[in-house]
Amino acid sequence: MKLVLITKPTFFVEEDKIIASLFEEGLDNLHLYKPDSSPMYAERLLSLLPEDYYRKITVHDHYYLKSEYHLAGIHIEHPEDPVPEGYRGRFSRTCLEIDQLKAAKKKAEYVFLKYIFHSQSEKDAEGSFTEEQLREASRKGLIDRHVYALGGMNLNNIKYAKDLGFGGVVICGDLWNRFDIHNQQDYRELISHFEKLRKAVG
Repeated sequence: MKLVLITKPTFFVEEDKIIASLFEEGLDNLHLYKPDSSPMYAERLLSLLPEDYYRKITVHDHYYLKSEYHLAGIHIEHPEDPVPEGYRGRFSRTCLEIDQLKAAKKKAEYVFLKYIFHSQSEKDAEGSFTEEQLREASRKGLIDRHVYALGGMNLNNIKYAKDLGFGGVVICGDLWNRFDIHNQQDYRELISHFEKLRKAVG
């Protein structure tokens, strides 16, 4: 099972140091997600990271960063959005409905199925699916190794996602909520929790 980490939507002072430490601890798939931000801030963050890690980063906005920094690929956030014209590299995308999975999986490297549980990073974003809907999707093969569970994923429900046949889990709030960007500099607890997440996905 794969482990994907999404960045906090806002930039913060210790971010490059934490991300570099996470890569050192074995992170191999980081999604750079900074909605409504200027590309210059994303460029600055990337420039502070060792170049060896660029190939493990997927960008959600400012797609030109993919070629400029030789990143892993791009992520298409909205299910209805097409692949950018002329783009030939790897891409992933988000789906909000189970019936979007079949078509999305045909071309994307992998697909996020969003709102599995109540979000820990988006206020008022609740889970969209019943357990029976997810199990039925699993039985039909719609949920498989190319579909990653997103939304409220944490150390306690990774096994549930694994049992349903998801190929990966996408972590955001469960990790970043362990570090106060305004008052903390010591991020050892965050790194320790990441190690537990890695072990849980196997």
